[in-house]
Amino acid sequence: MMKAVEVRGLSFRYENSEEWALREVDLEIDRGELVLVLGPTGSGKSTFLRCLIGLIPHFYSGEYLGSVRVMGMEVASTPVHRLATRVGMVFQNPETQIFSTSVESELAFPLENLGVPPEEIRRRVEDALDRFGLRDLRRRNPAELSGGQKQRLAIATVTAMGPDVLLLDEPTSMLDPLAAKEVLDLVVKICREEGRTVLVSEHRTDLIAPHADRVIAFSGGRVIYSGDPRSFFSELRRGEIPVPRVVELYWRLRDSCRLDGPVPLLPEELEALISRKVRGGVGGR
Repeated sequence: MMKAVEVRGLSFRYENSEEWALREVDLEIDRGELVLVLGPTGSGKSTFLRCLIGLIPHFYSGEYLGSVRVMGMEVASTPVHRLATRVGMVFQNPETQIFSTSVESELAFPLENLGVPPEEIRRRVEDALDRFGLRDLRRRNPAELSGGQKQRLAIATVTAMGPDVLLLDEPTSMLDPLAAKEVLDLVVKICREEGRTVLVSEHRTDLIAPHADRVIAFSGGRVIYSGDPRSFFSELRRGEIPVPRVVELYWRLRDSCRLDGPVPLLPEELEALISRKVRGGVGGR
């Protein structure tokens, strides 16, 4: 089966910069994977996502080496309007993606630009209003929406275009904790129920790590890890990459309480480890 993403020897240096933002990146991502992209500020993760959607090299100038293929298309040689039908991106500030004066027209706008037939546009808009909980807001001006509602609208608008690959760059950075959970739960649902490949760069790791199939971590423009999330956080205790709070608590308790078992990614998993320890202690007296 064709991979969703194939990257070979990707390196990129922005124009007028002496530093390489990406260095010799080699990756494959399967269709339907939910991937958490991590790394400190300046590590290359945002640049990597820009390469997948074609912002690099079509809009950002610089030195570009290697090959990036998304759903079989070579990004560097594929027109952006063709890429937009297979890969979509949601940015951290939804207001940079919202242009229309109503939720309904915002959903329809990119479809009209792609030349989608009117009847199909109406079908997709109605479907998006239902799936993303926007029906009661269809005639509202997006400027009047809350931050979480705006981000839901941005995700709905991108997914209505039918991309196989969805990219999200820090989608909750401007949201409160409740709205952040709502948005990330929606991202997980899109991946699992619709079979889309999703890559999300996110600092609220406790909300997305338990659901991710894979972690890809960047440092200094290089991929330093690509694999199982639990194994990744088993080695990472602190530093510039955010650690799920349940993992931090596990490391604090492990030695003092002599906990055994794999690093938990969910509070329920930590609770089960503690319960087993308590039962074992009682039984051994």
